[in-house]
Amino acid sequence: MAKDIEKENYKTAESVDGEIRIADDVVANIAAIAATEVEGVASTVGNLTNELMSKVGMGSAKKGVNVEVEDSVVSVRMALIMKYGYNIPVTSKKVQERVKSAIESMTGLEVSDVAIRISGIDTSGQA
Repeated sequence: MAKDIEKENYKTAESVDGEIRIADDVVANIAAIAATEVEGVASTVGNLTNELMSKVGMGSAKKGVNVEVEDSVVSVRMALIMKYGYNIPVTSKKVQERVKSAIESMTGLEVSDVAIRISGIDTSGQA
């Protein structure tokens, strides 16, 4: 078990009571959930492997989100599907703000940037 933990990417911080380790996947999940909470965002988008894994029940919220953590600074890259009828630049700005705020408040890490790629428009709610 210890070897599995060592293979994953973690951000380590010291606390009065010991060490705190946050996996990169946790940061990516926070970003994905925060993004999909913004009105106008349909979902995050993953690659083909992520899509296949989610169909067999092994998916997670972080599909389409890539985070890099270096020296307590996080850089986020995400692909989104927007809902039809929403202003893309305005909604994207809200996503950037929400993701930055969520990561910083939940992990104590600093977010340097949140890059968003719009991969599609969801028209399923249209008449």
